[in-house]
Amino acid sequence: LATGPRQNNGIFYEIRTYDIKPAKMREFLELANKHFHLRTAHSELVGFWHTDLGALNKVLHIWKYDNFAHRTAVRHALANDKDWQGKFISVVLPMMEKQHNEVAYLVPWCQLGKPPKEGGVYEWVTFQMKPGGPALWGEAFRAAINAHINTGYTRLIGVFHTEYGLLNTVHVLWWNESPDHRAAGRHSAHEDARVVAAVRDSVRFLESQQNVLLIPMQCSPLK
Repeated sequence: LATGPRQNNGIFYEIRTYDIKPAKMREFLELANKHFHLRTAHSELVGFWHTDLGALNKVLHIWKYDNFAHRTAVRHALANDKDWQGKFISVVLPMMEKQHNEVAYLVPWCQLGKPPKEGGVYEWVTFQMKPGGPALWGEAFRAAINAHINTGYTRLIGVFHTEYGLLNTVHVLWWNESPDHRAAGRHSAHEDARVVAAVRDSVRFLESQQNVLLIPMQCSPLK
């Protein structure tokens, strides 16, 4: 089924998730913080996080590409970058249990945002929606997102819907000052009639939902 309207350019985001062996997680994070400048020399990194709640021993990073030809050129350059392959890839591959990637677009009404300051935490919320894409559920979903924004307790960074990977998936990236600030805000939101009404309308299109708390890494542009 068609995904519906999207941004009027070729820009897309690759979302990569790696499962790291538990005994190797600390070593992986140290190597990434030390050598990831070799990777970002080739293309734009939006953010790089490791999970803290909702999933363990995972890292998630988001890359921005102008179009698919751009990604192909970057992947070719990386394969031929001896420093990147030798200092990072060859070392960390044995630390990984599996890799997963998705291609996603920002929904048409969302621009990629930034947090008001460094030092907070991020929440990665994955919604599995009913087939039909933003053309079906877009307006109701947008109303639910705006209802949460209007409470003021959280900051929206981006809303992505998949083009490759599991379709009809929407990822929402939020920023909060702290886990406790997020918990207090959520409690208040659940008692806000406007939020309750908007969420009740949007869940008509929802199949499942998963929330993960993310901690930004030192090498992440979004901190």
